[in-house]
Amino acid sequence: MERGLRASVRQHVGVDDFVLLEDYRSEDAFLDNLRKRFKRGVIYTYIGSVLVSVNPYRTLPIYDRETIEKYRGVNFYEVEPHIYATADTAYRSLRGEGTNQCILISGESGAGKTEASKKILQYLAAVSTHSAEVDRVKDRLLQSNPVLEAFGNAKTTRNDNSSRFGKYMDVQFDFVGAPVGGHILNYLLEKSRVVHQSNGERNFHVFYQLLECGDSQFLGELALSSEPYDYFYLRQGECTRVSSINDQTEFKVVKKALSVLGFRKDAIKALFSVVAFVLHLGNAEFTGDEQKSSLKDKSQAETAAKLIGCPGESLATALTNRTIEARGDKVLTTLSCEQAFYARDALAKAVYSRVFSWLVMQLNSSLENKDQSEALIGLLDIYGFEIFQVNGFEQFCINYCNEKLQQLFIELTLKSEQEEYLSEGIEWEQVDYFNNKVICDLVELRHQGIISVLDEECVRPGDVNDLTFLTKMNKLVGKHPHYLSHETADYEARKFLGREDFQLKHYAGNVTYNIKGFIDKNNDLLFRNLKEAMSVASNPILQATFPKTELQSQKRPPTAATQFKDSLAELMTILMSKQPSYVRCIKPNDDKKGGVFDEPIIAHQVKYLGLMENLRVRRAGFAYRRSYEVFLNRYKSLAQETWPNWHDSPKEGVKTLVSSLGYLPESYRLGKTKIFIRFPRTLFDTEDLLQNRKHGLATIIQAEVRMHSTRQRFLRMKLAVTILACHWRRKAARRLLLKRRGAVAVVRRFIIGFMNRKEPRNRNNEFFLDFVYQSFLHNIKRSLPPMNSILDKTWPAAPPAMREASDRLRDIYFRLRCVAYCRSFTPERKAIMQVKLEASQLFKGKKHSYPQSVRIPFRDSALSSEQKQLMPAIEKMALSPLGEGPPVFSFPCTKYDRHGYKPRDRILVLTDKSLVLVDAKNGKLKQHIPFSSLQGISVSHLADGVIIFHLNTSGKKEKEGDLIVDTDHLIEAVVKIARTADKMNAVTVDPQGRIEHKIDGKKMGAVVFVSGSDFSIVKAKDGSLEVRSARRRSLVL
Repeated sequence: MERGLRASVRQHVGVDDFVLLEDYRSEDAFLDNLRKRFKRGVIYTYIGSVLVSVNPYRTLPIYDRETIEKYRGVNFYEVEPHIYATADTAYRSLRGEGTNQCILISGESGAGKTEASKKILQYLAAVSTHSAEVDRVKDRLLQSNPVLEAFGNAKTTRNDNSSRFGKYMDVQFDFVGAPVGGHILNYLLEKSRVVHQSNGERNFHVFYQLLECGDSQFLGELALSSEPYDYFYLRQGECTRVSSINDQTEFKVVKKALSVLGFRKDAIKALFSVVAFVLHLGNAEFTGDEQKSSLKDKSQAETAAKLIGCPGESLATALTNRTIEARGDKVLTTLSCEQAFYARDALAKAVYSRVFSWLVMQLNSSLENKDQSEALIGLLDIYGFEIFQVNGFEQFCINYCNEKLQQLFIELTLKSEQEEYLSEGIEWEQVDYFNNKVICDLVELRHQGIISVLDEECVRPGDVNDLTFLTKMNKLVGKHPHYLSHETADYEARKFLGREDFQLKHYAGNVTYNIKGFIDKNNDLLFRNLKEAMSVASNPILQATFPKTELQSQKRPPTAATQFKDSLAELMTILMSKQPSYVRCIKPNDDKKGGVFDEPIIAHQVKYLGLMENLRVRRAGFAYRRSYEVFLNRYKSLAQETWPNWHDSPKEGVKTLVSSLGYLPESYRLGKTKIFIRFPRTLFDTEDLLQNRKHGLATIIQAEVRMHSTRQRFLRMKLAVTILACHWRRKAARRLLLKRRGAVAVVRRFIIGFMNRKEPRNRNNEFFLDFVYQSFLHNIKRSLPPMNSILDKTWPAAPPAMREASDRLRDIYFRLRCVAYCRSFTPERKAIMQVKLEASQLFKGKKHSYPQSVRIPFRDSALSSEQKQLMPAIEKMALSPLGEGPPVFSFPCTKYDRHGYKPRDRILVLTDKSLVLVDAKNGKLKQHIPFSSLQGISVSHLADGVIIFHLNTSGKKEKEGDLIVDTDHLIEAVVKIARTADKMNAVTVDPQGRIEHKIDGKKMGAVVFVSGSDFSIVKAKDGSLEVRSARRRSLVL
């Protein structure tokens, strides 16, 4: 909590403890501090040991396991305010001091009381010890909440889950601090809600949960529909469904909780049968007048009676008749219509109220600890002070309860303050405060208090009503300074008080009560006939709650107010026997919106919760107190004498410290174990000095820590390097030794194997032979010819022992290479290779220029780029007039005339029908040779490029002779022409060196082929064409 003393924190978040407010008497300062913290999402603040909690109306991440561990076993002033700190303080006091504890949670509806009690139970369950039995008890303690909420909570205009009853729960612990049991007391259930709800409110949750259970078979057994508007007791508030509540899910949670708590299935069925009975009872309607009445529809009463095992006629009679005893005689009289409705509602309220008490009794039985443990932590979750527009009997009882709790709170607070001062040897200064005992006496004093007057009026014979009660009260307590009515008030006060109103001056403010219903609600009358009808029911719960022995008693039961007063007195006795802790819950706005701080509403709650009074009592003495050890340990750095270490007693150290700080004598006192500081400003100044001092201390500590950590890191690294180097040298030497030993063994085996290499494989030479095999295989791996070169036949030489294996590997590899090469062919490439294969069949071993042509790829055209530009003209002037298709192959050539053998540049175009010879310069047609005229093709065996096309010259073309051309593309041209013209068998490779040809239709000529160093084509002296060619001729790629 000391964190909250810092100036920056005080400015933005306020102080953690209202006691440290400088202007503690100002309500504005109080609200401003509350607002700062609320806007920052800080909902908890202390007033000394009292925790003030503001409902955030949203989920905050401050209740997880990590937060629980943060507050576990830590003094509450060492951490920020939190409900876990309050729970932990009570738990540690229980275990450490053996003192029973109680935590009182109060606040108005919607302030978060129920959630606060849940968080406390969750914390106690989390921090206590664990075992199978302990976990079972914890589970039952936690599971009691959803059951009590279902039957005791309802949606109001202020809160969707408002507790409509007061609850006190004792959690029992064993000697090791483990929860072993529990006990619950309930107070003043708002049973009038069963029969009536204001607009915008609902009945108790369990009714809606039952209808939304989702089990149509179960609802059918109870004769219920799933629509709440079908039932009179549920539709009056015009609010049957709430967006923040899932009734179907909650019903499953309640059923599971009942099972965990040990309820059998038949008991659960009986319980919900009674709930359904109340709903059906509410639908019973009556007709009649002021003299008599009867049921409109007996089926509703019969259905209700069937659910609880009661005769339908008995219930119908009890609802419309009443037995009156007069001088020992019993007379059955008929109820008026109004009385019948009253009897119906009274029965519904009585049944539900008694079932709720039975349920609490069953929970206590489930939580009972048979070891009778005396270590207890009590949780009181009770309604806060209520001031409405119209306040009735319920508000009177609730505010009376809060008066008693305020009286207890002031007494215990002053008592604890006084005891602390006396134990520390500090002079106790009398504190003036408003003692509300005078108001408690006004309400509860025997024979003179309001409750006594009300009880006397209820039993008085004659015409008794609320106005006669008010008249008697005016007569007996009319002059009391804290009582006011229309009759006793002055002229100005009468303007605000009606004739049916009276006003009490409570500690939290003036409250005006309307007396309507006081007599009836206090009597809580249930006709004997209705009790008799319930006592004969077969439902086990009603048999337990309406015992037949009750009918035998002639004694009048105590009134509601007296019962409440007695139970409250019992509660005060319980609380006085325990060490209390307080949680004051505040609702920030009426709209249930997160982040909205409605100051008038909060100011109203601050007033009636008595927070300012509490703060004033706490600040009457000293605002701050801490043990000497804690104070010295925190602030010792502010004095040179106490820093860094103090070797004397802590008290002497604190004396030296405050003397050095210059504390004024009236601003502090030194007790036996604690220092008491009167003014918050003194503490704030000290804290500001500490924050400034921390910067210098941080620099010194940082330097020392860095030096120490660096030095330690250096020493660790030095030692690590030394050890690492030692191990590394040892490991390296060991590796070298093993390596050398291995090498010696390998060399020895290698030499012995070499000496015995020619012997059959044995132990002496197997190592050497394996090495030879491996070396050869590795050599093959490195020397393999490329997979994509199938003509490369190279293969590494093999040692004698591997020759057979080498030959097999070579054959396998060459086959694999051929297969891979063939599989890599595309359809286009396959067609080209088909042409290459045919070229091989024609020229391999016959034509000297063939080997050079193998590596040259065949193409669709052998023309140069300039010649290709002439192709459109050729197609237009030569091919199209002849009706030829597109070219299959074109190549440049030199044509030799038959007469004189004069060379001329030509382009020979192959189509699918013929050969077309055109001028290489302009593309004009020079000769057209259909395939039908082509008789044969002759070439020499040398490396020349001369092709002789033998033509058929009969008929019109007898004067034409054979065609002689020279080209660098002989192999490709001949194969493609022969394939296209289907003349593969007409190709002749002349091995003699002389080929005859036709000059014209009758005259013959010859082409003579001779070997020479240079290539030339000339006309010989004998008139023939001489072709001189080397055996190899470079080809154009």
